[in-house]
Amino acid sequence: MNRHVIAGSLALFFALAPAAAVFGADGIVKLGVSSSKSGSFANVGISTKNGAELAQQEVNAAGGVKIGNKAYTIELVYVDNTSSRSSASTNALKLISQDQVMAIVGPQSSDRAIAVGEVANSFRTPMVTPWSTSPLTTLNRPYVFRMPVLYDIQAVATTRFAAKEWKASKAAVLYDEVSPYPSGMAKAFKATFEGINGQGSVVAFETFRTGDTDFSKQLNVILNSGADFIYTPQHYEEIPLIVSQAKKMGWKKPVTGSNSWSGGDLMGKCGDNCKGLFFTGNFAPGGAKDKAKEFVDKYQKVYNKVPDEVAALTYDAVQLIVQGLRNTGGLTGNLIQDRIKLKDQLAATKKFEGVTGTLGYHGNGDPTKCAVMIKIDENGLFNTYDTVCP
Repeated sequence: MNRHVIAGSLALFFALAPAAAVFGADGIVKLGVSSSKSGSFANVGISTKNGAELAQQEVNAAGGVKIGNKAYTIELVYVDNTSSRSSASTNALKLISQDQVMAIVGPQSSDRAIAVGEVANSFRTPMVTPWSTSPLTTLNRPYVFRMPVLYDIQAVATTRFAAKEWKASKAAVLYDEVSPYPSGMAKAFKATFEGINGQGSVVAFETFRTGDTDFSKQLNVILNSGADFIYTPQHYEEIPLIVSQAKKMGWKKPVTGSNSWSGGDLMGKCGDNCKGLFFTGNFAPGGAKDKAKEFVDKYQKVYNKVPDEVAALTYDAVQLIVQGLRNTGGLTGNLIQDRIKLKDQLAATKKFEGVTGTLGYHGNGDPTKCAVMIKIDENGLFNTYDTVCP
């Protein structure tokens, strides 16, 4: 977003702030939810809404969140970012200045989260992105936090797993060079894999551009590279095409990826081609235990389907904010000051136990958290296969 636009909007916001400084007199705390109701991430948007609403319902059914001596009801304010960076930025301004939310949950995609993070930080409004892993989302932004494991932890997990399971010492990478998440994840994996296996052990580093559907040229290079496996950190739209085309061209070795595989209808599009594959992530419903199992059961009962990683991370993001609000010890009624109080408590989090694991923050908005190695079983269900901690 244009910095001059942000600066102008910021000045207007603070000029109007006295008229809107008092909030919560009716015992309500508003949380904005930036999700995709339309566009390429519409399926992700559904999981976002479901996860956020389940958390909201649980908090409110228990009498709300007690902050100091007063109980507050959580209200969710949704905006459709249309899977677009510009819409996401514009809607973030609306949530902050017009809807007067205490904090923002989302967006999920790094492409949108980076843009909204700039707005949220400029307006001193806490933001928790459930799914964005780009370092740029939180970089030098004290008001922006994330829930998932970062690039480097996933890269280490995949590298160790490939050596253990496949005796792999050579890798091929295929990724979208335009999109921030795949590009960042691919480069992080290459650096990690070559750091362990030696310079040049990534024997093919192939790129394509957003919207491409024919990967035969890149796959031909990979087929002739001597790679032991393909690493492709793409989203659910491209993975089915990549896997099916690779198999048709004669690829019989493993294909693996990152947590971007978890969002959307991967198995509906990929089917049998993806069964038996592995990828890194934050949460798998198959074989869930304890708190995670309780979440899976509740989610299935309410929505009649199994929760994905996006839903689980969004649920945790809302619960993290609720814990932060509770830990403030009380709200002043001044929205600007209370946003600062919430930000401070989020930053001070050392142990949050969510359905996607335990995390803490240590000096920035990036959590210390374990990565999960996920296997797609013969029924198409995602199962936890192993856990790798930093």
